[in-house]
Amino acid sequence: MNRYRFYFMALLLVCLAPTQASPANDATRYGTARVEHPNMPPLNTVFDVSYNDPQKLNLLYDFIQDTRKVTRGKVVVVFHGPELRAFAKENYDKYKSIVKKMARLARSGVALHMCSNAMKSAGFQPKDIYGFITLVPSGFADIAYHEYMGYQYINPTPLSPKDARYIDQPQLRGR
Repeated sequence: MNRYRFYFMALLLVCLAPTQASPANDATRYGTARVEHPNMPPLNTVFDVSYNDPQKLNLLYDFIQDTRKVTRGKVVVVFHGPELRAFAKENYDKYKSIVKKMARLARSGVALHMCSNAMKSAGFQPKDIYGFITLVPSGFADIAYHEYMGYQYINPTPLSPKDARYIDQPQLRGR
C-alpha cells in the first residue's frame, strides 16, 4: 500500500509542479498592442533640426508628414546644422531630391527657417539659399520664440526604424 501512496504522491507532485513556459508561450502572455487614436486638438509644432548628413533630411520629410497627420496644426522647421548645405543653390545637383521634398513641404504650409548665424558660419550668404527658406537671426531664439507661442518642441533624431524587425529575425524577411 505504501508503494501506491508513493506513486500517487509522485504523480500528484508532477501534476501540480509549476511548468516552465516555452519561449513562444512566454512571449504571448503579454498580449497584443493596440492602436489608439486620441482625439486631440490641433497642435502647432516646431522641429529643431541639426543633422551632420543632409541625406537624413529624407527621413525628416517623412517624420514631418507623419506628425502632421496627427497634430493637424502649424509646423515650423528650424535648420541650424551642416544639413543646411542642401539648401545652397550651388549644391542642387547633389541634393535635388531633398530640395524638391522640402519645397513641397513649404508649398503645403510648413515654415522652413534657417539660422543666419549657422548659414554664415557655413560660408553661405542669403543669395546662396533657396527662396522657400526664411532666414532668422538665431535658430535657437526662433525655437524658443515658437515654444513661447505654444508650439510643441520636437527634436527628430534621424534614425529610421525601417526593417528593424529583421535585425533580430532575418529569417522573417520576405514573408
